[in-house]
Amino acid sequence: QVQLVESGGGLVQAGGSLRLSCAASGRTVSRVAMGWFRQAPGKEREFVAVFSWSGGMTRYADSVKGRFSISRDNAKNTVYLQMNSLNPEDTAAYYCAATYRLIAVAAGEYNYWGQGTQVTVSS
Repeated sequence: QVQLVESGGGLVQAGGSLRLSCAASGRTVSRVAMGWFRQAPGKEREFVAVFSWSGGMTRYADSVKGRFSISRDNAKNTVYLQMNSLNPEDTAAYYCAATYRLIAVAAGEYNYWGQGTQVTVSS
């Protein structure tokens, strides 16, 4: 079992930045890839970024490449999502997720989910 707790969401103006954190706990934390997804009202949940559990590999959605950066601190069992140059289209609930796969971009491949943290970008 892996438990995930997100933090760091909030209200920010367009062009601003936020950093989300996801603290993981559980026996197998060191062997899970950790990713971020988001879901806006009326839309499906979409992949944002992922950090593999080995090899330091990352993947990003095209919509956030160059603006968002995912990092991982294994000593703290925490993954971060640094979000820069935010725009209103980034407004959504952001979810942290964990998968036993080395790396994955499909929501269906993830085994554990956090409760989500709201990010709202005003124009």
